[in-house]
Amino acid sequence: MIRLVARVFLTALAGAMLWGLWLLADGTRPYLRSNAPILLEIPRGMSVREIARRLEEAGAIRSRITFLAFHSLRRGATLKAGEYSFDRPASTLEVLEKIRRGEIAYLALIIPEGYNRFEIADAVATLGFSAREEFLQATQDVGLIADMAPQAKDLEGYLFPDTYHFPRRTPPEQIVRAMVDRFRQVYSELKMPAAGEPVHEIVTMASLIEKETALSGERPLVAAVFYNRLRRSIALQCDPTVIYAAILENRYDGTIRQSNLNSPSPYNTYLHRGLPPGPIANPGKSSLAAALHPDAGDYLYFVANPDGGHTFSRTLAEHNQAVSFYRKSLGP
Repeated sequence: MIRLVARVFLTALAGAMLWGLWLLADGTRPYLRSNAPILLEIPRGMSVREIARRLEEAGAIRSRITFLAFHSLRRGATLKAGEYSFDRPASTLEVLEKIRRGEIAYLALIIPEGYNRFEIADAVATLGFSAREEFLQATQDVGLIADMAPQAKDLEGYLFPDTYHFPRRTPPEQIVRAMVDRFRQVYSELKMPAAGEPVHEIVTMASLIEKETALSGERPLVAAVFYNRLRRSIALQCDPTVIYAAILENRYDGTIRQSNLNSPSPYNTYLHRGLPPGPIANPGKSSLAAALHPDAGDYLYFVANPDGGHTFSRTLAEHNQAVSFYRKSLGP
């Protein structure tokens, strides 16, 4: 009888050891059934068994049994909800730890300098964060900048261009808030404590500078031209403001037409002197810096040149000569 009990015990022990070795081998071998990345959503409240089943069916793990066995050994471990990306072979144990730590997938939202809020809305919609109109609605929350720019009618100019990383389910309000927070951070780094310029005017000026030149070195010069024209009550005649007016009127087709130049929109700086009522795009750090610290020159005009930059002039005669030179460089 004793021998029988001993034999049963040894058999059970050997079986347990073999089972443990198999689990260890299966749970530590990297695995990924697909050559393409796997995205898997784990809703809040989903059971561990259902999570294991989904992981196995998706091809992120080899066996749900192994996953459940390892999870049972981690008493009190909570698996966190969210969308997970599996883009390389990983062991079942690594997959379990990834979900336990909540290492959810993030999407990169890249906003170039000079994008307006309509272009940002398109980028947000393309990545699937929200519908375009939902994002544009979120950009109407001027309460986010009321302390800085009480004149603002929307958040154009305050959605700082940068690369952001958000989970796919991030609501548009949260994305907008992150962009405004980033603007606040950058602006506070640039703003001189003694400077008393209204923030809204600075950001509006920076947006014009941003759209007029892509060269950082030219931006203080462009700022000088605009500030000098404002001081002399000369119309800014800034083409990007005319384009923005046409965008707001939903009639911009990629070309500035005479009808655009005749538009009564307050954004049309050919008809209306002074700055437009608000920013026409979201400027980057370099343009904000130029708006705060323009060049000290007395330039009043600038025009594109054959080298990809601009020629700056102090008098209309100099400007006309620069325009003529540029037109000749374009050929017949």
